[in-house]
Amino acid sequence: MEAIKEFTFGGKTIKVIQGDITEENSDAIVNAANSHLKHGGGVAGAIVRKGGYIIQKESDKIGYVPTGSAAITTAGRLKAKYVIHAVGPVWGTGDEDNKLKNAVLSALKIAEEKGLRSVSLPAISSGIFGFPKERAAHIIFETSVNFLKNSKNLSEVHFCNIDSTTSRLFEKEADRFIGGEKQ
Repeated sequence: MEAIKEFTFGGKTIKVIQGDITEENSDAIVNAANSHLKHGGGVAGAIVRKGGYIIQKESDKIGYVPTGSAAITTAGRLKAKYVIHAVGPVWGTGDEDNKLKNAVLSALKIAEEKGLRSVSLPAISSGIFGFPKERAAHIIFETSVNFLKNSKNLSEVHFCNIDSTTSRLFEKEADRFIGGEKQ
């Protein structure tokens, strides 16, 4: 898939991609999961349909993952090696910004600890969980870039979303970051 925005800073690469995250060739893709890791609809359902039931089977063994945390499984038939299941907040449950930030950090820490070089994230919580898309894009982008600045293994983050509206929000965040870096 082709990036609609790509830039490098400090030897690290950021890509904004409009496309199907299940087609991403990164070491891991991040799944916007629920706490029980039941992957029925949205991004989670697509990941299991394409990657195979092994992803759900491994998720069932993990069981419950609290909001703001993440867990990892293999990726079955997907191009990626792993799926990192990040549990973001449902909008209206309180302290959503911090919960989303923690979910992203948890996913990135797992990638870093596994020695992964690249990870692809969707707009966690901005679908059926109702988190405002623009706000989610800002938190996910900022948290990821700040983490990437100090990571030893992780060198590439992709923000991959199927729809143009969400992709444009991540593109806007990238433009804002690039503008700030030039100053």
